[in-house]
Amino acid sequence: MEKILSKALRRETLTETEALSLWERVPLQVLAAAADEVRRAEMARLRDEAHLRDEASGAGRETVSDTEVVTWQIDRNVNITNVCVSGCRFCNFHCRPAETEKAWVMPLEDYIPRIEETLALGGDQLLLQGGLHPRLGIEFYTELFAGLKNLFPQLKLHALGAPEVAHIARVSGITVRETLERLVEAGLDSLPGAGAEILVDEVRKAISPAKPSVSQWLDVMREAHRMNIPTSATMMYGHIETPRHIVQHLLTIRDLQAERPACAHGFVAFIPWIFRSEGTQLEKDGVRPRFSPTEYLRVIALSRLMLNNIPNIQASWLTVGAETAQMALHSGANDMGSIMIEERVVSSAGARNSFDADGIRAAIRAAGFTPRLRDQLYRPRPETPQPKIVNTPK
Repeated sequence: MEKILSKALRRETLTETEALSLWERVPLQVLAAAADEVRRAEMARLRDEAHLRDEASGAGRETVSDTEVVTWQIDRNVNITNVCVSGCRFCNFHCRPAETEKAWVMPLEDYIPRIEETLALGGDQLLLQGGLHPRLGIEFYTELFAGLKNLFPQLKLHALGAPEVAHIARVSGITVRETLERLVEAGLDSLPGAGAEILVDEVRKAISPAKPSVSQWLDVMREAHRMNIPTSATMMYGHIETPRHIVQHLLTIRDLQAERPACAHGFVAFIPWIFRSEGTQLEKDGVRPRFSPTEYLRVIALSRLMLNNIPNIQASWLTVGAETAQMALHSGANDMGSIMIEERVVSSAGARNSFDADGIRAAIRAAGFTPRLRDQLYRPRPETPQPKIVNTPK
């Protein structure tokens, strides 16, 4: 175990067997301490790179060491539609196209007050997600994105996920490359890691039977990286997967990141989060969330040690709560994510945690770090006093 940990501390590539050994045999305190050491080294490396860029451009240096900083964000999660044909057994937010009394697609005018409130509260971004709607093709999304950018040119669109992009390409009869090119031209800024779940086909087929496959998810992200579209990667665990599946998911993410072209953003962050079951088909079938704070910290630590080419690991306070997220900051995570002015999907399945701007800053300070507001590329953003806001489904 000492040899494997030493290898991880040197940021060398771990094998599946080595990663499973860390999961199964290393005490959490040891694993978390190693991950925290790697986090500090990675943050110092990023700081030094930023200082070199600042010196070249004449900009000033930060006065706080980045090894003491935890980043956070203000954005809003807006759902484009609740219609989805993927049949995910962990989601109770979607409805089938035939359920006309429940189905909706948000019109452009309904985005306007949401965006105005987000900007007024200091946010700079919309996280736009929808379902796999059988009748919404590329023209719908390009018209929506262009309309939003025309009204709010300063707004960043962190939009769709790999399954949605693959679905839009199929519905529209065009390639993934053309789909991404047209979305970027219309205003897409970055691509979230939504829809990854567990990137192992046997698990995916059991929990997301009609969602695009693992290879399709990877193909979309690979193409996005070739186009230098910033992306993130996620993992939803705590349902039917095993530790081996978790390790395989991390290996898949890491190996895809290694393929990205030189100087491409690739995955800027990795976000593991917990399955929430309330009202879902998985719950009806007897699957309960397997949430343990210690297991979550082990996932965070292993992610930091395995993902030697992804700089940022985010603590999912929405699904695990503030206290566990604070402990994650000492187990390899360096980011607390967004206060999420609006979130409906995970909340509808039982996630009841909330943060406003003051609360997330206070939680970061209480954990022993300095909070820093960021954008999607983890660049510092100026802070201004904001009214209190909470994550409440709307």
